[in-house]
Amino acid sequence: MAMIDAILFDIGNVLVQWDPRHLYRKLLPDEGAVERFLSEVCTLEWHFAHDQGVSFEANAAPLKERHPDHSELIGLWGERYLEMSPGEVPGISAVMDRAEHAGLAFHGLTNMPSSIFPKLTKAFSPVARLETVVVSGDEKICKPDPAIYQLALNRAGTDPARTLYVDDSLANANAASELGMVSHHFKHAAGLDAHLARLHVFGAA
Repeated sequence: MAMIDAILFDIGNVLVQWDPRHLYRKLLPDEGAVERFLSEVCTLEWHFAHDQGVSFEANAAPLKERHPDHSELIGLWGERYLEMSPGEVPGISAVMDRAEHAGLAFHGLTNMPSSIFPKLTKAFSPVARLETVVVSGDEKICKPDPAIYQLALNRAGTDPARTLYVDDSLANANAASELGMVSHHFKHAAGLDAHLARLHVFGAA
């Protein structure tokens, strides 16, 4: 008998690839310029405000004032955001197929801008397979705040002890464990498949 009934998935770099470099490699002359732009201008710390519910426009405005020479590139962060996601994570659909065949339900919990989630749902089938999804940009709460995990569990109606939480961030995976969930620090689809096997999802291990 399987030890879990449901999987609660992070989305970025679990179901769908995400890296700003995919976009800015198209726009800047070389890898050094890309790395300087992402470490000095559009940093991940700056981007985190989008996950907290701040719009692209509102977040870009003060940054454009500080970096007027990069104003156009800053604006393209929001305008061409989906180009940061060139495809689904390799192998994840096959793992989901096996888990679905075994009877598991799929749900989502993601740190993501509100405006982006509907677009990803249309573009990528693994995202569309999620029954319920909690998006940080909608809730104005981000992982690893325990409140957003509890919200996701309540919305999904799942038992924490029988829910596997999957995230590419170790801190986020550990936060789920502290709330009584089984957790998996995602690195690749094969690793998740192996963990599901250890949880007897595919039969006796």
